[in-house]
Order: sequence, then C-alpha cells, then structure tokens
Amino acid sequence: MLSDAYVGRSHRSKEGRARLKSLIERSKEMLGLPEGYRLGIVPGSDTGAVEMALWSLLGARGVDVCAWESFGEGWVTDIVKQLKLPDVRTFVAGYGKLPDLTQVDFSRDVVFTWNGTTSGVRLPNGDWIPAEREGLTICDATSAVFAMHLPWDKLDVVTYSWQKVLGGEAAHGVLILSPRAVERLESYSPVWPMPKVFRMVKGGKLNESIFQGDTINTPSMLCVEDAHDGLTWAESVGGVLGLVERSERNLAAVSGWVARTPWVDFLAEDPATISCTSICLKIVDPWFEGLSAEDQAKVAKKVASLLEAEAAAFDVGAYRDAPPGLRLWGGATVETSDLEAAFPWIEWAYAEAKAAG
Repeated sequence: MLSDAYVGRSHRSKEGRARLKSLIERSKEMLGLPEGYRLGIVPGSDTGAVEMALWSLLGARGVDVCAWESFGEGWVTDIVKQLKLPDVRTFVAGYGKLPDLTQVDFSRDVVFTWNGTTSGVRLPNGDWIPAEREGLTICDATSAVFAMHLPWDKLDVVTYSWQKVLGGEAAHGVLILSPRAVERLESYSPVWPMPKVFRMVKGGKLNESIFQGDTINTPSMLCVEDAHDGLTWAESVGGVLGLVERSERNLAAVSGWVARTPWVDFLAEDPATISCTSICLKIVDPWFEGLSAEDQAKVAKKVASLLEAEAAAFDVGAYRDAPPGLRLWGGATVETSDLEAAFPWIEWAYAEAKAAG
C-alpha cells in the first residue's frame, strides 16, 4: 500500500507535487464540494487548520462563537484571550447540550464545531444557518467530515484531519474555503502579525498554489500516501454515503445496547444530537451517582483500564475535561461487530469496578 510513497524525495519535486495535488482533487471529488471551493493541506492537524482560519479571517466584523465541549471552548479562548477581538459574543452550553442557536447573528462571523468530539453532541442539520448571510461561517468539522452529511453551501470554512474518520495519521490538517472566504482573505488584512505557516495571501491575492499541492511547510509523504489509501478504502465501501452509513450503523448498535443496559446512557440529552463518531456515555447507576466526583472519575478510569488490560477495548475513557464516563469511537473505520463484541466486556468491567468499591 505504501510502495508508491515518495519518501526520500522532495515534496516540491514534480512527482511529489503531483501526489499532493492528486490527494486534494480526490478529496474534493469524494466530498462533493461545490464549484469554486478550495481544499488545501496545512500544518498542525485540525487544530492548525482552525487556527489558520481564525488568525487570517477574523476581525473584519463582530464574531459569534458557539461551544458545547472542550475544543469549541478552546476556540473561544483563542478569539477572546489571544486575538483579543473587541466585539465577541459567546454561546456556551454544558456537556450534553447545544447552546441556543436561534440567538446567533449571521451578520457577524460565526465560529462553531459541527460535532463535539469530547461531548458526543453534534448539530443535527444546518437549518439554523441562513443561505443568505453577511458574515462567514467557520466550522471545525474534524470528527464529522466523511461521517456526517454537511451542508457545504452554508459553510464558508471547514477544517478536518485525516486522523478521525479516515483513520489516517495526524500532524496534517485540511482547510476548505468557499469563494466568500477567499473574498474575505483578499479584501481584509488583520492588524496582527501573521506567522508564516498561516499566510495564505500573496500580493493581496490568495496563494492558489497552496490549494494545488504546494504546502506551506514540509509534509510527510508517508502520511500523504496513507491518506490516499484511506480514500481508496472509502471508495471501496461506497464513498461518503457508505462511510456515513457505516458510522450510523455503529451508533444504532450502541443505541440498542444502551437501551437494554440500565446503568449507562448517552451524554447527549437530545437524541437528535447524539454523535455517530464520538459516542460519549455517562454512568447513571444510583450507586455511581452517589459517589464523590473524585471517586466517580476513579471508577470510570478503572473500567477503561480493565478493558485495556484484557485487550477488549482501548482508549475508551471520557475526555479529561468531560464528565466521568466512556467514549466509544463509532467512525467508519470501526466494524459494528467489534463494537457488539465489546459490549459484554464493558458490562463485565463495570461490574468489576463496582465490586471493588
């Protein structure tokens, strides 16, 4: 699978650039991006792609920021405390909930995640975003792209990494720009210094070469080949539609298990918002709820460590800032049969942790 990787070759060689451009074009085609949308490979995984967008685009008008988990709250911090923009409104909801999206003003720029990777809460659709709007919509969609249907015409900036739904390597991010986002880049210059790895404009015009395979910094051609392989696999299971179907099937399996398991429930309060990739679960056993927050965290960690010790499930502990519980990955790379095989093990591990007190 990696025999065609251009390792040991310059990424700026004819062959290296062709391999990068091919990955860009394949990604655009599979995602079904509208005419005029650009897709580029940028440094720093999804985080780097989001930071690139925030630093390059914000400041031209007021900003509304929506957050309902740790990564969204991180973008609030960047905008308020790092960029220190003077006109920012924040709409923040606790784990398990969405903020009141009807309060968002689309005459302003709007920043949000599509799927709360650490809360398991996703946007059910894009109906809350108007087709006609003055501001830009900037969406961190790293655990949603390829697993959920996105309304591309309502999204001006979208970011993701190969790591999540495609199961590829991290370190590289993907940045998608609509024509409206490009227009902003070419008509507005932020007042703050722009780091080299964020610069997308040259001579007042978008540096189109970034979106043709000329990366700003040196990419790993091994990771690039791995991303190609991920797309090839995605094509073999039906493209985006097949990937979404696989992920939704995984959620359905977890939903069935939750329905018949009295001590566990989804962290998401509204069934329409339950993520099909980052499936976050809370423990609702009265015994567990009677413990202190510190002891609850210990029990949840004990469950995860028991599962790992038996090689039954790995990395299923809740995110460090989330309420104590479990987080199962339901992305398209996970086989439903593997999730179903894990359920009895999870029940066993919880029983063991509860018996240990």
